Amino acid sequence: MTTESKKTKFHTVYKMADGTRVPSVTTIIGILNKPALLDWAWRLGLEGQDYKAVRDNAADIGTLAHYLVMCHLTGEKPDTGEYGPEDLDKAENALLKFWEWEKAHHIDPILVESPLVSEQYKFGGTIDLYCQMDGIPTLVDFKTGKGIYGEFFYQLAAYKSLLEETGHHVDSVRILRIGRDENEGFEERTMVDLSKHWALFKHCQAIYELQKELRKNN
Repeated sequence: MTTESKKTKFHTVYKMADGTRVPSVTTIIGILNKPALLDWAWRLGLEGQDYKAVRDNAADIGTLAHYLVMCHLTGEKPDTGEYGPEDLDKAENALLKFWEWEKAHHIDPILVESPLVSEQYKFGGTIDLYCQMDGIPTLVDFKTGKGIYGEFFYQLAAYKSLLEETGHHVDSVRILRIGRDENEGFEERTMVDLSKHWALFKHCQAIYELQKELRKNN
């Protein structure tokens, strides 16, 4: 695991026990078309904004918000020296929304920001939070964007599989979107049955591997 800057999330290299490198969950899901993202970029272009600059800034804020939540859950003191006051303010807004959400639950963290690798299915991923939530073994993934999209649950299905393969029972999965702007609150969606989402993830993985083979042969 290496990192160049606190502004960049850890770049995790996932390897199986024999040293074979495997793709991440997000890399596999990256094959999917994202029409909402294309529409967003088009609208920014009409407004005269560089969508890449807006995207990268949003990613910085999202990374920082994620980091602040992780520090809160682990008791680590955050180091925010590389961030400007405006980005820090927005990330702290997200942290405040997390605290607001957290008040309604009793959370006992078990795994926080934990990388796992599947020997069976040959992929890796990093779990945001696996915990006992109100007495229920729960997988939680944090988002700071503008919405909760269907492919997020493909990701959660893969993370659930990683947890179960490594001996962690999961009764519920939950996506928590915490707003970065003052007028935003938090939004959450829960799911119990992810069987179809898991099937979709495996189809994505099959396409990813076939595309990889084609690139090798061309």
